[in-house]
Amino acid sequence: MQPPTFADTDTCQRFLIEDSNVRGEIVLLEHSLQAVFAKYDYPIEIQQLLGELLAAAVLLASTVKIDGSLILQARGGAPIDLLMVECDNERNVRALARWSGNTSGLGFSELLAGSQLVITLDPRTGERYQGIVPLEGRNLSESLEFYFQQSEQIATRLWLVQGSGRAAGMILQQLPFNTEQQRSHEQNEEDWQRLTTLAHTITPDEQLHLPPQSLLQRLFHEEDVRIFQPHEIQFHCSCSQARVGAALANLGRSTLEEILDERGQISTTCEFCNQTYTFDKVDIALLLSPQASKGPDQPQ
Repeated sequence: MQPPTFADTDTCQRFLIEDSNVRGEIVLLEHSLQAVFAKYDYPIEIQQLLGELLAAAVLLASTVKIDGSLILQARGGAPIDLLMVECDNERNVRALARWSGNTSGLGFSELLAGSQLVITLDPRTGERYQGIVPLEGRNLSESLEFYFQQSEQIATRLWLVQGSGRAAGMILQQLPFNTEQQRSHEQNEEDWQRLTTLAHTITPDEQLHLPPQSLLQRLFHEEDVRIFQPHEIQFHCSCSQARVGAALANLGRSTLEEILDERGQISTTCEFCNQTYTFDKVDIALLLSPQASKGPDQPQ
């Protein structure tokens, strides 16, 4: 099978099945995924889940209209304490994982025992929205489908895969029934059953190695599919010296001066990109000065 070219990877595309109320998104990641994996020596099992979560976050971020970020987390379990992926409206992504102990040979349920699935919409202005459900299902796809069933009440199917240095995903969603539609509720349900049955013929190898448009044509060759222009996905961490400084300033003068007296400087490392920021006494004095400008609303 011909591997995708660079132009085919690190993209997300929306598609609609004409004459139905079904929409979808399809994503294929390579370079952005490798940028995440290059920051830490993740075990294979962590790479598997983090890659799938990254593809899922891009898909979900593409289905909502938000000037800000979508944050997808699996947290509170063991041995994996946290998986976290962020995708903003410009399709910039970053990700991290925290775990303890040996993960070798463990499956999905064993790696994330006791975890919660958390989806956060974090607009640049306005209030956050957060949905939390127990992590249910045999894999991440089923867990997210359960989330949509419980929290959003939108019929949703997902296909997520990671391997061969890539991560891929596809989502189908049934839009809410509109009484003004010419098609009946029964016809919409028939469409949904037919289209999800076709989509279930997808294979992991096809997801990872076929260009997204070719994959859609293979799955839905008897349907009238409208495919939109792809959006480019790239790894980008939003941390900066200014954001870290703003977070440090919130610790207060006495705490910062105590650390400086003990260490001579303050260093902190971003968990997303492994970038270290160092502040000496002069830097801290500037942060705490009355003339210091307000830092960003959201630290790293």
